[in-house]
Amino acid sequence: MRLSGKALRLTAIVGENDTHQHKPLYHEIVLRARRAGLAGASVFHGVEGFGASSAIHTARLLSLSEDLPVAVVIVDDESRVRAFLPELDELVTEGLVLLDEVEVIRYAGREPR
Repeated sequence: MRLSGKALRLTAIVGENDTHQHKPLYHEIVLRARRAGLAGASVFHGVEGFGASSAIHTARLLSLSEDLPVAVVIVDDESRVRAFLPELDELVTEGLVLLDEVEVIRYAGREPR
């Protein structure tokens, strides 16, 4: 797959303890993105944050949280990302889903061995 130029970045911010059918929600999002043939997905673990509930979740030792923020980031062309949105509507019941326009400068995978 070749990806360059204008694209859309989808970011889903959820809690690390959020689940879908007893599996981590972020993992289910990645699996579905792969199944949908999207260009790629990455999961980033946050160290601190708060959301709509205003409860602060942090990794600091004195106030260990068991539900730190996790961001799933997907970049692909606009039509493919928008076609994936119904999957997120089903999965993300609490959290934040963002779309923003980006420009892909380089998208390259490893050479097969």
